[in-house]
Amino acid sequence: MSVLRPPRSTEKKGPPKLPPLTLSSPSLVAEHTPCTLHYSVLSPDLACELFYTMLDHSQSWKRNKWWLFDRVVESPHLTSFFARRTNGLNDDEDWQEAAQYWYNGRATEPPSVFPEPMERACRIVERIVNDEIKKRKRFKLEWGAPGGSAQPEWKANVAASNCYQGGKESVGWHSDQLTYLGPYPTIASLSLGTRRNFSLREVVPTQEAESRRARTFNVPLPHNSLTIMHASCQERFKHSIPPQTTIDLYRPAFPRKTEVTNPNPVPTSSDSFPSTPVAPTTPSATSIAIEPSNCRINITFRFYRPDFRSGTIPKCHCGVPTILRPDMKNRTDGHTDKYWWACYAGAQNDGKGCNFWKVMDMKKEGRGPCVGDAEEEQ
Repeated sequence: MSVLRPPRSTEKKGPPKLPPLTLSSPSLVAEHTPCTLHYSVLSPDLACELFYTMLDHSQSWKRNKWWLFDRVVESPHLTSFFARRTNGLNDDEDWQEAAQYWYNGRATEPPSVFPEPMERACRIVERIVNDEIKKRKRFKLEWGAPGGSAQPEWKANVAASNCYQGGKESVGWHSDQLTYLGPYPTIASLSLGTRRNFSLREVVPTQEAESRRARTFNVPLPHNSLTIMHASCQERFKHSIPPQTTIDLYRPAFPRKTEVTNPNPVPTSSDSFPSTPVAPTTPSATSIAIEPSNCRINITFRFYRPDFRSGTIPKCHCGVPTILRPDMKNRTDGHTDKYWWACYAGAQNDGKGCNFWKVMDMKKEGRGPCVGDAEEEQ
């Protein structure tokens, strides 16, 4: 048998694979990732009201489509985009028009204004985020106050919202596009409804690839929890919502309020939303019975920086605004200051784009103020 047995490989083996690790508490999340996890951030009644509001709105949301490897793919969840009435820095209501942006190589429709329960939730989220930011290390390219002297206040002026119906709907590994967020953004992700896992995995720098492998961290996100992806998360980690074979139905603690009518009627075709249990929407003089749901609503509050407003984004040879990417593979000392603008027209144009790319230069492009500006002036 020793004659038949193949010789042992003399090739050098890489670092061992690490099994996934479940981060089941806020302390574990903070220890292993650049994120913080917060439970029960909204009052129970507001959390239920916001869940019902977004579930009703989700009936008109769409699935993103884009070209990938010579074929059109569709996101396995519903998504929509909201913009606050003002930009969070002043009372200019022209912000609604400015907030219209490009995504996956195409211009988006004008965004919806924050619904009233989302606005109330946003103010609570902002307080939590700003308290956390004060405790953390700042990065030079983060958004800074004019003059770089005072601690800038994080304001959410847009929100991307997603609806995952059942355990099969998901989103693959990605980092959020920085085109309008700028370097080292802070993103606050509010989870409502069914508990789902949120997965994080570091992109190991090229110079460290032979010495270590990335571990996948799974974070269970229950109803009314807030995950803050702090500065450096988008530069270092990718994240996903993986499919799950089984999920627990979410049972709201409160019924819908009286006289609530769905602004977007549920489609009559059983093929449109086959697994969405939506509570009845007929107005009633009394409260409506509570029904369980298999949906997770996710609202990611973000700050669109004024120095990265849509009119300042370079266009590629296709005439389409580029996207901003960080250099994740060539980080040094745990961070990067290298970003580039790249063509993304191929996401829509039958998969055809150009080879345009250029390094982002904050000073030449007139962007800022940044946290590091004050240090350079000293």
